[in-house]
Amino acid sequence: MNTSFEVFGLSTGIIRSGDSVAKRAADAADRQCGGIFEGDILVFAETAVATAEGNIIDLLTITPSIRAEELGRKYQMDPCTAEVVLRESDSIVGGIPGFLLCMKGGTLLPNAGVDASNAPPGCVTPLPKNPDQSALAIKASIERRYGVKVGVIIADSRTHAMRLGCSGVAIGCAGITAVIDDRGRSDLFGRKLEVTKRAVADNIVSAAELVMGEADECTPAAIIRGIGLPIGDQVGIESIAAEECLFMGVLRNRSAE
Repeated sequence: MNTSFEVFGLSTGIIRSGDSVAKRAADAADRQCGGIFEGDILVFAETAVATAEGNIIDLLTITPSIRAEELGRKYQMDPCTAEVVLRESDSIVGGIPGFLLCMKGGTLLPNAGVDASNAPPGCVTPLPKNPDQSALAIKASIERRYGVKVGVIIADSRTHAMRLGCSGVAIGCAGITAVIDDRGRSDLFGRKLEVTKRAVADNIVSAAELVMGEADECTPAAIIRGIGLPIGDQVGIESIAAEECLFMGVLRNRSAE
């Protein structure tokens, strides 16, 4: 990878159901940074992708289950939102006021990714149904338009244990290797690295989110240019089993005590 690169935020305007996020981002790139070039990596906010794909839920259409009512009372949540979170989750690990900690698709995340931010009033947006396939479809559309090879990442924001604030994480990826294995390389003193794997896609998302908007900026996408990652046909984000995760291991051991 190169030691210097550029990051461009793409102002697309409000994304609505049925819009092409690829076209909207490409039009913005033409206006703002000369188009899209060979080797560019595009990052898209998951809410924009889910909205364009029509994955929007009107809470007035939701009838909460008894379990959702219980969770709503326990964690001070709207029971309709709790019901959507239940439907989107593989399991509920716990929670704090306003949030449920959920397992979904092999990862731990608040409210199973269900988000009211940047959703129409009275609605929530779950994560895209298949973020990797969303990334692959956007990649194909961009490459057809420009005749270049690019990488595409679908991004979410997550909190980290014992830290204030959110940072970026990749939930879908196409065209680049999301995690680079550095095991076997030597450190500054010649010791072989035994466990180090770099979460390249997550790090790219964090860089992109510095210029993307979480509020009313209408900047749900960004281009990372000049980073020098090889572009290929890779699709997907690597995850690990719960028993291999430090945080999940601690939670399981605590519950067994």
